[in-house]
Amino acid sequence: MTPTRLPLPIDDALPELLAAVRTHGRAVLQAPPGAGKTTRVPLALLEAGLIEGRILMLEPRRLAARAAAERMAETLGEAAGETVGYRIRGESRTGRATRIEVVTEGILTRMIQSDPELAGVGAVIFDEFHERSLNADLGLALCLEIAGALREDLRLIVMSATLEAAPVADLMGGAPVVTSEGRSFPVETRWLEKPLPPKSRIAEACADLVVQAVGETKGGVLVFLPGEGEIRRCETLLKARLPGNCNLQPLYGALPFAQQRAAIRPETEGRKVVLATSIAETSLTIEDIRVVVDAGRARRARFDPGSGMSRLVTEKVSRAEATQRAGRAGRVAEGTCYRLWTRGEEGALPAFAPAEIEVADLAGLALELALWGGSVEELPFLTPPNPGSWAEAQALLRMLGALDAGNRITEHGRRLAALPLHPRLAHMLAEAGPEAAPLAALLADRDPLRGAPVDLSLRLEALRDPRGFRQRRPYELHRPALDRIGQEAKRLTRAAKSRPAGAMSAAQMVALAYPDRIGLRRKGDAPRYVLSGGKGAVMEPSDPLAGQRLIVVSDTDGNPREARIRQAIAISEGEIRALFADQITWVDLCDWSKRERRVVTRQQEQLGQIALQDRIWSDAPEDAVARAMLDGVRELGLKLSKGAARLVARVTVARAGGIDLPDMSEPALMEDLESWLLPFLTGIRTAEQWKAFDPHDALVARLSWEQTQALDRAVPASFVTPLGRKIPIDYSGEHPEITLRLQEMFGQTSHPTVAGQPLRVTLLSPAQRPVQTTMDIPGFWETSYADVRRDMRGRYPRHPWPEDPREADPTLRAKRRGT
Repeated sequence: MTPTRLPLPIDDALPELLAAVRTHGRAVLQAPPGAGKTTRVPLALLEAGLIEGRILMLEPRRLAARAAAERMAETLGEAAGETVGYRIRGESRTGRATRIEVVTEGILTRMIQSDPELAGVGAVIFDEFHERSLNADLGLALCLEIAGALREDLRLIVMSATLEAAPVADLMGGAPVVTSEGRSFPVETRWLEKPLPPKSRIAEACADLVVQAVGETKGGVLVFLPGEGEIRRCETLLKARLPGNCNLQPLYGALPFAQQRAAIRPETEGRKVVLATSIAETSLTIEDIRVVVDAGRARRARFDPGSGMSRLVTEKVSRAEATQRAGRAGRVAEGTCYRLWTRGEEGALPAFAPAEIEVADLAGLALELALWGGSVEELPFLTPPNPGSWAEAQALLRMLGALDAGNRITEHGRRLAALPLHPRLAHMLAEAGPEAAPLAALLADRDPLRGAPVDLSLRLEALRDPRGFRQRRPYELHRPALDRIGQEAKRLTRAAKSRPAGAMSAAQMVALAYPDRIGLRRKGDAPRYVLSGGKGAVMEPSDPLAGQRLIVVSDTDGNPREARIRQAIAISEGEIRALFADQITWVDLCDWSKRERRVVTRQQEQLGQIALQDRIWSDAPEDAVARAMLDGVRELGLKLSKGAARLVARVTVARAGGIDLPDMSEPALMEDLESWLLPFLTGIRTAEQWKAFDPHDALVARLSWEQTQALDRAVPASFVTPLGRKIPIDYSGEHPEITLRLQEMFGQTSHPTVAGQPLRVTLLSPAQRPVQTTMDIPGFWETSYADVRRDMRGRYPRHPWPEDPREADPTLRAKRRGT
């Protein structure tokens, strides 16, 4: 006999959902928060007799999985582990009679990898799919492939509160979309009157808003903050400001289960104020909540392909998340939502939060797909991963030896996939053995020390001897985190296999996990490091580790330009050589140095991008130096001499006239430096030498004999004066131009031309100063020359100034003194 159940909004949609599953085997269910889909749908499937085998339901968080299973079991009048059970990391409550199993999303992936047919499973329900976690996306893609190739009878249901249903339905082969309207109570939204000042601290501003909300409303209050740090600060601020009947309860993922349950269950006395992360947005029913205070921030993992480092960033919530949060205030009665932003700012919020596959570290996903044996292009992902991020993930796995050169999984990769860790830490545990388990647990969790230096050894010391550490060290120890790390270390010790190799130091273990983050201190006073992966990192000068020549960095702030080191450990050169002897090689370097403005030739013993030894390469080949100098030319730019500039101008004019000549424009020359300039760069290796270099001969060498002849005919290089002297013609202006002494043009009765164009002639005084520019020499003799002669005779009496220059002989000589 089915126990009596209170009606829920989802009940009206269940017949349509069951019909869709019966006829199509798949369905997408849209239901608002509080509709009851999490606890009603699995039971409805079971009671309708539609499913043969177990029903798996995926939840994004351990607390939600456990709470959902316990609630359904309570509905059946049973304890968790009978008809309804759950499996989460480190805990399982299932039995032979279990028909509904609530699991966290990563559990499903492990089940599929070990049993691709999912034998004994009749249906898989993806709850809260709108959160778009990596594991949920991967789980759905794998289930769709299994259903298409191996298990046509496998039923699939995707449930969501805010996700657009149509794309998911299309991905599932046109699955029916069932919508539950819900019957939540009205929620009044209250915004700030003016934006927060730019440097406001979220915890302080949110505490003020909570005090206001408590004073203006009744019922339980749910406060959304981005993370544990903000929750703790807000809790401290509120303790002295809230009425005595208010019970403050924190709620976040790292909190022990007992404290998480205390935040969920109803209060017997007083008024509950829950300070929660986004863990409280979905799946969980927190009793008695009538008021929501939303700080408008969420903490998400971000991965930067350029730096190869993940980081947690605090971002503004999406409109969908804000709607989801506000709905928590209207589950049991009319409610109120206070938002820590103005109504005008709401329009600038993104519609939805990005899917985790778009922004997170993809190394784990790449390893899972390699283990599955499929390609990312073949699997039906709702959002395909970014190609750059995917390439970075595969490169990391190749570096760890998990993938071969063809991105196929290796035996070592299979060992890593079997460990419940990020591939970096799994590689460390697989290579170093059980002794690395405490370190792996430590690196996988939050930092248990507050206000401590970056030295990772301090964390290991605290983990080994917490009581003695408190007595010896002045740093604040986060005991819950330390306890959690200790428990995880025990689990990882059991999961690890013994390695016959000799014992490793902690620094070597960290280097196994982060071979791309072995840091070498740069020269100079500031503690700046170049990492073996090629990126830069900086440490606080006051940190005790700042003087170390070699370190391994385990945590940074992820800044792509120069990451700030948050955790690291000192390592010796001997320890590095013992681990990576086969990867350390001598490299000849011949490069242009922007800082020194010269070609630098060195020989280095390198591990990745760091040089363990460095010496001058005194006999570097000239051709290598010349090639490096090309990079200098690209930075410094072309510097044409007068002769080279005139040649380029002639070629430009000739090309415009249809002559087949190479392009000598600056962009073309810069693009083709190697072909025309490289042979002439012998001996040039500094910016000063390049400045003095004349590229004229190199440019002439670009022309064949036939091209040179055609150029000379069409665009002559010079004009022959009446004295028989060759004057270079400048083609860079609007008209070709020559410049010469006025006396050298005596006897010229016609205006000189070139290629059918009149030359622009600039006539100079004996002192080489321009006295006339003309394009009509006969006209100049007739008109302006008399005025020039009158002026010049007084200034330069020893030079000839005939009355009729057309009849005079050209000359460059002055009269003898006394004549």
